[in-house]
Amino acid sequence: MSDDLDLDAMLRRFKERAQAVRDRPLPPIGGEERLRFIEQAQLDFQDFAIIGDAEASLDDGILTLRVDLSGGDGD
Repeated sequence: MSDDLDLDAMLRRFKERAQAVRDRPLPPIGGEERLRFIEQAQLDFQDFAIIGDAEASLDDGILTLRVDLSGGDGD
């Protein structure tokens, strides 16, 4: 599997998923269901965006995702 894994394409798909969650319209639901939908969408966006922004490497069959959560610019 590791021979076929395109890390850039994988990260791009996660960025696309994050954008799709952000652009997804709110279904016609109300009350607690609406709140749960919104909370889940926020978590989905966060998870997809974090992975989409990661630096990925594959060494000896081990996929490593490096994510800077410091909030800085890395300098």
